[in-house]
Amino acid sequence: MADETEQAAIARVRAGDSDAYAVLVRRHAADARRLAVMAGAGPDADDVVQQAFVKAYRTIGTFRDGAPFRPWLLRIVLNEARNNARAARRYRAAADRSFLLDAAAAGLAVDDPAATALTGERRAELVAALRSLPEAQRRVVVCRYLLDLDEEETATVLGWPRGTVKSRLYRALRRLRTELAPTPAQEVEHG
Repeated sequence: MADETEQAAIARVRAGDSDAYAVLVRRHAADARRLAVMAGAGPDADDVVQQAFVKAYRTIGTFRDGAPFRPWLLRIVLNEARNNARAARRYRAAADRSFLLDAAAAGLAVDDPAATALTGERRAELVAALRSLPEAQRRVVVCRYLLDLDEEETATVLGWPRGTVKSRLYRALRRLRTELAPTPAQEVEHG
């Protein structure tokens, strides 16, 4: 069963063999989790992935025969991560409003939080730069470079035409180069 093809596993799942779904889960769980994390699910990434796999299982009857499973699944993961992020934003907004109302009622002064400083480590800078990208640009970079999807797979996952993938990727990479370029002070320190 370890070398079973995806199409064979999908056929078995459709025939009612729920154990065959484990083949697909094992094969794609790591990529699904990476996408969930980079799409903003953070500590909820495992929950997002589990929800996506459940949704994929329930809707596998709509999966087009012969199509690659991975982009189809990753699109579901991305949608679940977006839904999770929206719910988290709504929760935070409600909590912030509640805090502000409570603080105002108590007569306390509320200051805006200071911006978080970037660390000197390149990885932290890259993650911060990725997070600063507009959502559409961040998604295309994650798909192409962190999940190593080709343009066609990226287009399928994101539901965009290939031309849109190319143009958004170009703009995202240009912006990342600008944000990650060393400042003159950094060049002096390292030079």
